[in-house]
Amino acid sequence: MITVTVYKDSKGYKGFQSKGHAGYAEEGYDIICAAVSALTVNAVNSVEQFTEDGFTVESEDGRLTFQLDEEASEKTSLLLDSMLLGLQEIQNTYGNEYIRLIFKEV
Repeated sequence: MITVTVYKDSKGYKGFQSKGHAGYAEEGYDIICAAVSALTVNAVNSVEQFTEDGFTVESEDGRLTFQLDEEASEKTSLLLDSMLLGLQEIQNTYGNEYIRLIFKEV
């Protein structure tokens, strides 16, 4: 199962972590893993390309951690909202046994 934990405080997004594998199909053929990877990596790349917000990112097999240095700008918030919309649609379509979204107040 893929678990995506989104970290927020009263001012907005602080970051997110995606970890695990969906187990929907064999490695290399798992469309859920591919879709989650595309959405999360694209969100990180978009924040880097289209905003001035500073962040740190760590990536290793099956895990991506993204942490903002300061309060998220309006652009970053919109980009992360878009990522979450896609992830929620995957969860709605394929079910909770493959992907789980967790929202944590920090």
